[in-house]
Amino acid sequence: MPDDQYKSETCALRTGIHRSQFNEHSEAIYLTSSFVFDNAQQAAARFSGEESGNIYSRFTNPTVTAFEERLAAMEGAETCVATSSGMSAIMACVMGLLSAGDHIVASQSIFGATVNLFNNILKKFDVHTTFVSATEVDAWRNAVRQNTKLFFLETPSNPLTEISDIAELSALAKQSKAWLVIDNCFCTPILQKPLELGADIVIHSATKYLDGQGRVLGGAVLGNRELMMDGGVYGFLRTAGPTLSAFNAWIILKGLETLNIRMDAHSKNALQIAQWLESHPNVERVFYPGLASHQQHQLAMRQQRSGGGIVSFEVKGDKEAAWRVIDSTQLVSITANLGDVKTTLTHPATTTHGRISQEARDAAGISDGLLRLAVGLEAIEDIKADLVRGLG
Repeated sequence: MPDDQYKSETCALRTGIHRSQFNEHSEAIYLTSSFVFDNAQQAAARFSGEESGNIYSRFTNPTVTAFEERLAAMEGAETCVATSSGMSAIMACVMGLLSAGDHIVASQSIFGATVNLFNNILKKFDVHTTFVSATEVDAWRNAVRQNTKLFFLETPSNPLTEISDIAELSALAKQSKAWLVIDNCFCTPILQKPLELGADIVIHSATKYLDGQGRVLGGAVLGNRELMMDGGVYGFLRTAGPTLSAFNAWIILKGLETLNIRMDAHSKNALQIAQWLESHPNVERVFYPGLASHQQHQLAMRQQRSGGGIVSFEVKGDKEAAWRVIDSTQLVSITANLGDVKTTLTHPATTTHGRISQEARDAAGISDGLLRLAVGLEAIEDIKADLVRGLG
């Protein structure tokens, strides 16, 4: 049966399996840099594209292909291009699709490294970006120029979990003849399917929830075959080489098998932590889409299956108060990574968004008292007990 007749949970276990002559049950890992041809004619046909088949692991590898096929089936995409990291996925997307003189409209509420990529690196190639509110569609409409080719956003956003209306932005993007690109890192295809809501392209940092245990780096760009293969994303990867290794692909491939139960467990724990933090006297404000107090709660519940695993909150006081919470922990991991089964905690203003300007942080609502908690799968009472040391 074709993959579109199965649910995502089933595709996460079964799609992309191409058994070798040994008929293994668990997917094999192909650690090879190159592949042998039967003869010179076949080699020429493979390199020219006349014949399909593996050539060189910079751009074709059976283990990487298995990961690409599985994630594409889960997202409902025609094609997936795997990359070495989430940032290389964004780079492959913009460098593969855009040209000098093109314009991007992007949410101001995105990962700090993405802001730096758009603000500093792409400017060198005469690709310019206008940053706007993630939630105000009129701001996107007013930012569109004649040369606008791409809309880029995260929903939920990092770190304030702002929710953008994907369907509305899709309609505007189509009207503007631009591509809508959604970074689906926080939700994964288990909790949200942007392509079904009208997005043209989905980006993943597979390093996060797709792996789920903080082991390897990886990224992915997904969309229709025209954009991914003919439009230039794969062409950029093949030539420039930000390649996902076979080993990393195999690790993430196995991580996808438990993604469904992990995302439900992360969301359940995160909601309980968010509700507890919201009632704490030393917490100024909590940002979590699953809370009724979240400004886009109703939209989030329409677009997403649940609130996800990321809870951000402002403590009363300034950076010193926020750092005191971090430094008082004994269980929670102090790291800027997220999506791990272990709970992690970071201070965005001095870590993930520390290299962008104060003006940009202010525009994105990233205060000195803000903390981002990626809620893991430990016992809820143990997470609370660890946080309360610094909040007390």
